[in-house]
Amino acid sequence: MSNPELTTSLHEISKKLDELAGAYRRLKAENQQLKMDAESWQHERQRLLQQNEMARNKLAEMIGRLRHMESETDE
Repeated sequence: MSNPELTTSLHEISKKLDELAGAYRRLKAENQQLKMDAESWQHERQRLLQQNEMARNKLAEMIGRLRHMESETDE
Protein backbone atom coordinates (compact mmCIF):
# COMPACT_ATOMS: atom_id res chain seq x y z
CA MET A 1 0.00 0.00 0.00
CA SER A 2 1.45 3.35 -0.96
CA ASN A 3 1.71 6.31 1.35
CA PRO A 4 -1.24 8.27 -0.19
CA GLU A 5 -3.44 5.15 0.00
CA LEU A 6 -2.44 4.62 3.61
CA THR A 7 -3.20 8.23 4.46
CA THR A 8 -6.61 7.93 2.78
CA SER A 9 -7.35 4.70 4.66
CA LEU A 10 -6.31 6.24 7.96
CA HIS A 11 -8.48 9.27 7.23
CA GLU A 12 -11.47 7.02 6.46
CA ILE A 13 -10.89 5.02 9.65
CA SER A 14 -10.63 8.22 11.65
CA LYS A 15 -13.84 9.50 10.08
CA LYS A 16 -15.65 6.24 10.90
CA LEU A 17 -14.38 6.37 14.49
CA ASP A 18 -15.69 9.93 14.82
CA GLU A 19 -19.08 8.80 13.48
CA LEU A 20 -19.15 5.89 15.92
CA ALA A 21 -18.20 8.17 18.82
CA GLY A 22 -21.02 10.55 17.85
CA ALA A 23 -23.50 7.69 17.61
CA TYR A 24 -22.34 6.44 21.02
CA ARG A 25 -22.85 9.88 22.58
CA ARG A 26 -26.34 10.20 21.04
CA LEU A 27 -27.35 6.72 22.20
CA LYS A 28 -25.96 7.34 25.68
CA ALA A 29 -27.96 10.58 25.97
CA GLU A 30 -31.09 8.87 24.62
CA ASN A 31 -30.64 6.00 27.09
CA GLN A 32 -30.29 8.45 29.97
CA GLN A 33 -33.45 10.26 28.86
CA LEU A 34 -35.34 6.97 28.62
CA LYS A 35 -34.24 6.02 32.13
CA MET A 36 -35.42 9.38 33.46
CA ASP A 37 -38.74 8.98 31.63
CA ALA A 38 -39.19 5.48 33.04
CA GLU A 39 -38.55 6.76 36.56
CA SER A 40 -41.03 9.58 36.03
CA TRP A 41 -43.67 7.12 34.78
CA GLN A 42 -43.06 4.91 37.83
CA HIS A 43 -43.64 7.86 40.15
CA GLU A 44 -46.79 8.82 38.25
CA ARG A 45 -48.03 5.22 38.42
CA GLN A 46 -47.44 5.11 42.16
CA ARG A 47 -49.30 8.39 42.63
CA LEU A 48 -52.25 7.13 40.59
CA LEU A 49 -52.35 3.86 42.53
CA GLN A 50 -52.49 5.82 45.78
CA GLN A 51 -55.30 8.00 44.43
CA ASN A 52 -57.17 4.91 43.31
CA GLU A 53 -56.81 3.33 46.75
CA MET A 54 -58.05 6.51 48.44
CA ALA A 55 -61.08 6.65 46.12
CA ARG A 56 -61.80 2.98 46.76
CA ASN A 57 -61.68 3.54 50.53
CA LYS A 58 -63.95 6.58 50.33
CA LEU A 59 -66.43 4.68 48.19
CA ALA A 60 -66.44 1.73 50.59
CA GLU A 61 -67.01 4.14 53.48
CA MET A 62 -69.92 5.83 51.68
CA ILE A 63 -71.51 2.47 50.85
CA GLY A 64 -71.19 1.46 54.50
CA ARG A 65 -72.90 4.66 55.64
CA LEU A 66 -75.69 4.18 53.08
CA ARG A 67 -76.25 0.62 54.26
CA HIS A 68 -76.30 1.80 57.85
CA MET A 69 -78.82 4.54 56.99
CA GLU A 70 -80.94 2.02 55.09
CA SER A 71 -80.96 -0.39 58.02
CA GLU A 72 -82.00 2.43 60.38
CA THR A 73 -85.02 3.28 58.20
CA ASP A 74 -86.06 -0.38 58.08
CA GLU A 75 -86.30 -0.53 61.87
